Amino acid sequence: MVLNGGEHGRIRNIGIFAHVDAGKTTTTEQILFHSGRIRSLGSVDDGTAQTDWMEVERARGISVRAAATRFTWRDVTVNVVDTPGHVDFLSEVERSLRVMDGAVLIISAVEGVQAQTEVIWHALRERGIPTLLYVNKMDRVGADALRTLVQIRRLLSGMAAPVQLPNGAEDRFVGSNDLLRRGAAVEISSPAGSNGEDNAGADGERFEQLLVETVAEHDEELLLQYMESGEWPKKELRALLPRLACRGELFPVLFGASNKGIGVEPLMDAMIGLLPPPPAAGKADGPVSGVVFRIERDPAMGRIAYVRMYSGTIRNRDSVRNATREIDEKVTQVRKIDGQRSEDVGMLAAGDIAAVCGWNQARIGDIIGSDAFVPGETRMAVPLLTVQVRWRNEAEYTAVVAALHELADEDPLLDLQWLQEQRELHVKVMGPIQVEVLTHMLSSRFGLAVDFGAPSVIYKETPAQAGEGFIAYTMPKPCWAILRFRIEPGELGSGLVYSSLARPERLLESYQNEVARRVPEALRQGMFGWEVTDLKVTLLEGEHHVWHTHPLDFAVATPMGIMDGLARTGVKLLEPMVRFRMSVPEETGGKIMNELVQMRGQFDSPEVRGERMEIEGILPVATSLDFPARFGSFTKGRGVMSTVFAGYEECPEGVQAERKRTGVNPLDQSKYILYVRKALAQS
Repeated sequence: MVLNGGEHGRIRNIGIFAHVDAGKTTTTEQILFHSGRIRSLGSVDDGTAQTDWMEVERARGISVRAAATRFTWRDVTVNVVDTPGHVDFLSEVERSLRVMDGAVLIISAVEGVQAQTEVIWHALRERGIPTLLYVNKMDRVGADALRTLVQIRRLLSGMAAPVQLPNGAEDRFVGSNDLLRRGAAVEISSPAGSNGEDNAGADGERFEQLLVETVAEHDEELLLQYMESGEWPKKELRALLPRLACRGELFPVLFGASNKGIGVEPLMDAMIGLLPPPPAAGKADGPVSGVVFRIERDPAMGRIAYVRMYSGTIRNRDSVRNATREIDEKVTQVRKIDGQRSEDVGMLAAGDIAAVCGWNQARIGDIIGSDAFVPGETRMAVPLLTVQVRWRNEAEYTAVVAALHELADEDPLLDLQWLQEQRELHVKVMGPIQVEVLTHMLSSRFGLAVDFGAPSVIYKETPAQAGEGFIAYTMPKPCWAILRFRIEPGELGSGLVYSSLARPERLLESYQNEVARRVPEALRQGMFGWEVTDLKVTLLEGEHHVWHTHPLDFAVATPMGIMDGLARTGVKLLEPMVRFRMSVPEETGGKIMNELVQMRGQFDSPEVRGERMEIEGILPVATSLDFPARFGSFTKGRGVMSTVFAGYEECPEGVQAERKRTGVNPLDQSKYILYVRKALAQS
């Protein structure tokens, strides 16, 4: 079903996304097989899938890291990134979104639109990435194409339009028919348990109507022609549909059963016919512009940086500017990688993706060359828990530190905190599955036996009211740095907003820049040891001394001035919340709602559908850490629940949470000054 008749570029960069267990890796495996890229099908359950090549992925049967692979179909090369579906590995999804020109979002025909599906969908829409919706598992018991399509249009977008008619459902699903081909509508079969051919015809007409009306909404002449004649002009539809899909104004919906290979080739046709090539603005002979979106370590090649190139070309042995690090590094090899296989291709040109060897200083998110063509980032993943790492063998302490540094390079959201003086290691995680995976990786990859402490919720602080902070750092000489800050509460989710009203003649611009750089650092630990956020900080005035001031004086003074202000304003604790959606047997609904109330949950009036109750609301992370385990016993395994991060909210009165501070508190100014001057060891 190659619907696009226009001349497209010969490259596609496509991400494959889904809620966990919707069949994403199986679909990717089938695509590679049908394209001839692999000779035999692997299996997620057997641990032989091409894109699940890490030992921990094969052992657990889930994707942990985004896997880059590629295939050729109808003379078009497609770079595919198969992303993890589990919420604990959302950071991998986040990084992949930045470098994709198109997306395939897979939805189970049985479970329908799930929490992670919505999270990914909103991120795709925020970036304006053209998207195909692939309804998988049409062969499973409970599969319902029309129900899923209606749910997609209700929860995701009214611009979702079916381009296929599924032929049968459950064990009678045999494929789909192209809606734009003559006679396709009459071939549809009803799902098991429906009223036979009458319902089949009605469903077919409904699918046709949704396609025509959705496409015609973008073309008044087409809509008028349809309304006047009652017939839908397939030729015009076939011409208009690819343009709308490639612009992200319409979202084609396809159907399949990937585990049986049904619907895979039409999906591949749609990937090259209904998703766009790389933007034409970036030229291979233009200025170098790219971004590092992934870091790996290879036993033979060492550190490998995955790069999406937006403009220009880099080649083996080129010296390339890393604009973020402000350094030049030499390319030793440019390689195309498929799972565990790779080949030296010698160059990486605009529009393509490849792995670059030799860049030892590169980090995820680094801009290569100019940032002129590189899109911004999308923030999705927010670690809500922190855990302490404990090594079983004291002799392995330094090896554990080195291993975690390496893993934090590959996933910066781990945000490794190495407290050398206390000999403590802490990492931030998304959830318990990530902790299990980290344990497995440290053992299998590095040969290190570690334990993780109980997870602690990551709270935050915010000013309770407006106020000022002041510091006059003039002793012991030589030093001179005087600062006055205004600190005000901000809107929830606003982060830090910083500005300066200081006069340059009183405080040189270079010193003001140093203060601006140090304010975020000073806010990493507030009155209770948590990061301070959602506030506005204004430098009202400052003063330097012609003879006594050293630039580092403001690095010392800024934390003292900020903490003085927070002591005056007071702070409120903020706690992380998750939004939940659950479906439970009606007879257990009362008990579940009582549990939600006990956990300080907030929820809407439940909806009863058939013999099941559906409840939506928000829960504090702190009170619900063990709820998923208890939920299964409450519902006797018949309940379904999904959760997504819903932001931070102010804690109710009586909730207290304090984190041990690292270093000396800047409020103890005398001790703090001696400490930062290395004249006092931390007690």
